[in-house]
Amino acid sequence: MSDSVLTAENVYKEFWTSNRERVAALQAVSIAVPDNAFVCIVGPSGCGKSTLLRLFSGLEKPTSGQVSYRQKPVNRPSAQIGMVFQEYSLLPWRTVADNVALGLEFAGMPKGERAGRAADYLGLVGLGDFAQAYPHELSGGMRQRAAIARALAVAPDVLLMDEPFGALDAHMRILLQKELLRIWENHRQTVIFVTHSVDEALYLADIILVMSRRPGRIKATIQVDMPRPRDRAIPRYGQLYADILAMMDEVT
Repeated sequence: MSDSVLTAENVYKEFWTSNRERVAALQAVSIAVPDNAFVCIVGPSGCGKSTLLRLFSGLEKPTSGQVSYRQKPVNRPSAQIGMVFQEYSLLPWRTVADNVALGLEFAGMPKGERAGRAADYLGLVGLGDFAQAYPHELSGGMRQRAAIARALAVAPDVLLMDEPFGALDAHMRILLQKELLRIWENHRQTVIFVTHSVDEALYLADIILVMSRRPGRIKATIQVDMPRPRDRAIPRYGQLYADILAMMDEVT
């Protein structure tokens, strides 16, 4: 695991409900994420995919086991690990440019420098003409691109993405998948991407982690042996799709 950017070692995570009932979310999860890889995590609803992402981000701590970033324990959020949520989480009173510059502002970057950096990343995601717009003036796909630009602007080593395209229509989802791959191929951050869509995982990932039902564990690690750009019509794509769906339908 010494050459891995993120690792989870025998991680167990439990929560307590409002009725004081203990719920095990993750059990015996061990992962080693290679540097610069695009990793997708799929699994049944409620299996702990988002919980695992929050552990990697430092927003949650494991009940037992250890999560590490470049061999150092992850105890809190850091600038090296960025996160994009499904809900966009843009501040409605700030312009798009000011939203993208938010992390840079927290880091103490001078105003002129962070404005230039925000402009660069808005251009990267195709929103250069909307820098002075407000979030409510953008479509859902545009808001998600702004959220991605904000995460990228702080130059994280790792980008965590929690169902970022889940609320979008099918056409916009496909467009943003292509856009995300273009950005990743240019910048090569390590990406860990949670999705309910097996098709999305197959289109994007180098590695797919398939999780079991709760308490979630890693039941399969699949190396996606298809070149990019990927053709959904080839037999190998269809076979992997069927194999992963079958794994997700299994009770254990």
